[in-house]
Amino acid sequence: MASPDQAPKGTGYLTSSLATPVSPVEAALRPLSFSDFAGQPKTVERLKVMVGAAKRRGEALNHILLSGPPGLGKTTLAFILGQELGRTVRVTSGPVIEKAGDLAGLLTNMEEGDILFIDEIHRIPKTVEEYLYSAMEDFRLDIMIDQGPNARSVRLSIPRFTLIGATTRSGLLTAPLRSRFTLNTRLDYYDHATLEGIVRRSCGLLKVEIDVGGAQEIATRARGTPRIANNLINFCRDYASEKAQGKITQPVAAAALELLEIDAAGLDEMDKRVLRLMAENYKGGPVGLGTIAIAVGEEAETLEEVHEPFLIQEGYLARTAQGRVLTAKGYQAIGLKAAVGGDQQSLL
Repeated sequence: MASPDQAPKGTGYLTSSLATPVSPVEAALRPLSFSDFAGQPKTVERLKVMVGAAKRRGEALNHILLSGPPGLGKTTLAFILGQELGRTVRVTSGPVIEKAGDLAGLLTNMEEGDILFIDEIHRIPKTVEEYLYSAMEDFRLDIMIDQGPNARSVRLSIPRFTLIGATTRSGLLTAPLRSRFTLNTRLDYYDHATLEGIVRRSCGLLKVEIDVGGAQEIATRARGTPRIANNLINFCRDYASEKAQGKITQPVAAAALELLEIDAAGLDEMDKRVLRLMAENYKGGPVGLGTIAIAVGEEAETLEEVHEPFLIQEGYLARTAQGRVLTAKGYQAIGLKAAVGGDQQSLL
């Protein structure tokens, strides 16, 4: 197992202000190879094909766009690609690349075959994004120097590199940028069985004692997301060390997660607030996202990116042209039921 304070072999981290920090604990739990990575079989198979072909030809890997909800392994896959190819992975994020000079500094410091991973790539300013077009296709940058009559263009040649973009909102990427990625693949939520295996692996790396029931309980409440599962493991470990002699069993995990107000279905306090608001104040909808956000005191973007995907996938909410609508399962989750005909709800 790699030391928490060391980057995996074959990868590197930027030390400039453009770097995206990676916590030592999170880095220690990251799989280092495709064989260690659980879930996402279609995406992994596509990446294996590209890696094998690139190694056989001795060329840089083609550009890849990874999309999907946060916490599903986009950054992990980027590091695995670096490990498999024996190349350095340089990490940054879209919002911190504010001008063309930032991008030029990143690209000119790379070596042949290196990987540039840009998280939240959809948040790159459009003026900077245009410089990526020639960098991705022709491996050159045309930078404007000075302004007005003294303005001139300087062409910089850059090594052949691989751009791996990660985004939680692929619809916000412009068509010209999206079309320049050879592979555009989406990561989906994990099933309970796969998450249980991830929980047991993480507990082994953290040297946390856990039984089958405890792993199943955490996996069930992790909302199909490995990052959430690892966060829950850390809290359950603390809870078990304080109140259960350090072992995570099913009752211990259940008690710890109830303390976090995460129920058996993985719904947290904010999820239930949204469902109850729609049921009691708006008779199940339809109701607009902005109205819900104001009523619960949360940002609309947070609700749309963090809470809503899980609620919709699990069937608690439905999105319509008129707004969000509460389903029968959503009523049941908050102890209410939808009436057949007439009013949409009544107390159980």
